[in-house]
Formats: sequence, C-alpha cells, structure tokens
Amino acid sequence: MRGRSLKRRGFITVLGGAAAWPLAGRAQQLGGNRRLGVLLPYPANDPVTQAILTAFAHALAGFGWVEGKNIRIDYRFAAGDPTLYKAYAAELVGLSPDAIFASASPAVAALRLQTRTIPIVFVQVVDPVGLGFVQSLARPGGNITGFSAYDAELMGKWLQFFKEVAPGVTRVAVIFNPDTAPFAPLFNHVIEAAAPSVGMTVTLAPVHLASQCCGTSPIASRSRRKNGKVLR
Repeated sequence: MRGRSLKRRGFITVLGGAAAWPLAGRAQQLGGNRRLGVLLPYPANDPVTQAILTAFAHALAGFGWVEGKNIRIDYRFAAGDPTLYKAYAAELVGLSPDAIFASASPAVAALRLQTRTIPIVFVQVVDPVGLGFVQSLARPGGNITGFSAYDAELMGKWLQFFKEVAPGVTRVAVIFNPDTAPFAPLFNHVIEAAAPSVGMTVTLAPVHLASQCCGTSPIASRSRRKNGKVLR
C-alpha cells in the first residue's frame, strides 16, 4: 500500500505540473486570476477520487496556483458514463476556462469535439497519435498535449505473465467496454498477435454497462431460465 501511495503522489505531481503549463503561459500574458476546467473519469464521492483531488490541489499549489486565491477550478466527474463525458465537456468549454485538464481518452475525445482553441492537457491516454488527439509525440500541434503512460506492446507481456502464473491456461477472454475504451482495438490486436507465441487462444468479450446495453451483446444480454425465473 505504501508503494502504491508513493506512486500515486508522484503521478499526481505530474498532473499538477501538466495542468500548470498552459496556465503559467497565459498568466504571464494576461495577468490576474485564471480558471481551470477538470474532467475526470471517476465518481465524485469515491474516496480515491477525493484523495486524488487533494493531491492535485497540493501539486498545483507547488507551482503557485491556489484555489480561491489566483485560480478557480471547475471539476466534472463522468464516472465512466459516455453521456456525462459529452455533457460535461460542453459545460466546461462553455465556462471559457484558460485551460482544461482531462484524464483518460473518453474525456479528451469529448473535449476535442467542443473546442480547438482552449488548451487541453491530458494524462492516462493510450495511443494519442492513433486516436487523432495529437499529430505526433514530438510535436503534438493544435491545442492538445499531455502524457501517454501506456505502450501497446506491453499488452503482449500480459499473456506471458499469465502463462508464468498459470502454465496450464490455454484460453483467455479479454473483457472490455467498447463505449469507454476507444483504445481497445489497439490493445486487442496486440494481445491476439501475441497469443500463439505462448500457446493461447484469445476470445474478445465486449461488455456494455447495463444502462447502455442494447440487448444484442452475447454476454451482457444473455439470459437463461432457472427455477421458473429469467436470469440475466
């Protein structure tokens, strides 16, 4: 737990620094207080979310940005809901912030549809080039930049680790939500390509949230009868 805590602190320090970049630049040009929008993929009342917000505010303060003093922060929490990503992205852009901090690919995708001028800084985005968020890692271009902490090639390592832990396993199911994981095709392709080298076969198992299920998913909508009752 201590190791995880230290890693999270370091990660949030990066978040604070990332969010401070465009604010610092515009503050030098314009002076006065600044406004920051934040779009997160987590539920607002989750204890981990609250810990993240505390660390985030602390990291920003380390760069001289103190909420209520020289910066106003508008938070939105999508809780993994695609509809909320879209709604909150529109709300934040409508507030005309100096910059927007976004965590996870769905948040960036929703914001990108709303603005091409307000600076957007992201973290926890997989393949930002492939998703069209930036032109290249060296020269992002446009109004979006940030950190990509994932390497698709590592997905193949997952199967290798799995084989070391359970040598007898030959069939693996990859469960993912296509509505909230736009990077899934990239990951799945790498996993499927790596499977034969470790003697495995892979089955892709897309699962939607109950509120999003259209009734056609072979997993999410599967039903059966038991003791006279329909189970889903």
